[in-house]
Amino acid sequence: MNYTFVAQTHRGRVRANNEDAVDFDLLTGLAVLADGMGGYKAGEVASALATGHIKTELSGWLQACGEPRNLRDIRQAAHSCVANANALILASARANPEHVGMGTTLVLAIFWGSHLVLGHVGDSRCYRMRGGVLQQLTKDHSVLQEQIDAGLLTPEQAMLSADRNLVTRALGVEGAAKLELNDFSVQDGDLYLLCSDGLTDMVQDMGIEATLRRQTPLDKTAGDLVQMANQNGGRDNIAVLLVRAAEAKRQRHFIDKLLGRSQWDGGRNHG
Repeated sequence: MNYTFVAQTHRGRVRANNEDAVDFDLLTGLAVLADGMGGYKAGEVASALATGHIKTELSGWLQACGEPRNLRDIRQAAHSCVANANALILASARANPEHVGMGTTLVLAIFWGSHLVLGHVGDSRCYRMRGGVLQQLTKDHSVLQEQIDAGLLTPEQAMLSADRNLVTRALGVEGAAKLELNDFSVQDGDLYLLCSDGLTDMVQDMGIEATLRRQTPLDKTAGDLVQMANQNGGRDNIAVLLVRAAEAKRQRHFIDKLLGRSQWDGGRNHG
């Protein structure tokens, strides 16, 4: 399975600075997105610490361990790297008075062969588009989600709630990092969207689904999502990270066609 990554962030139309951060590593199939919070520019610090540390440490481990890997080891490495990022944010807050109270949500994805190891803390999300149908793979760690689960609110009522940004988990606020990890199988043609609530608070799932269905180039799709969020108010920072999966043989056949190669010669005798 081959993967294509595209990421975009925007500060939105209201916020003075951008506290969202995204990063990815093509070599190891790692994608990380964080939405910072707390204090003047402290949210920027928390999200940057989370994405930077997790990308460096986790991608380094994935490269160093080589093949074969197994899902158990990958899950353990993800837990360890997120715990270290949590400790790093707490230490920064203790050392810098202007960073007190900062924290960040997190969503990370490790694409390994035809597997996805997906982790999240807070209300940053991951969606999967498969066969023209959008599915939310993460479940928000938020007051609002707890109210929905308890039957106190419907999803429609939740869209209008004043509590929509109150998270129940975040990095940098407690000594233990409460990372939720799940495993998924990846299929040829899957499209994954990691995003902050700056997108999902401004654009309903049906709007996201319609945009992903267009099959436009990933950079344009990412730009369209950001633009929609801004057109609907842009009240928060916006971060989107798109990952498209393509079965390796199909991608090679496409490249052969692009270069005018025939299928039978496998590209031999072409300089």
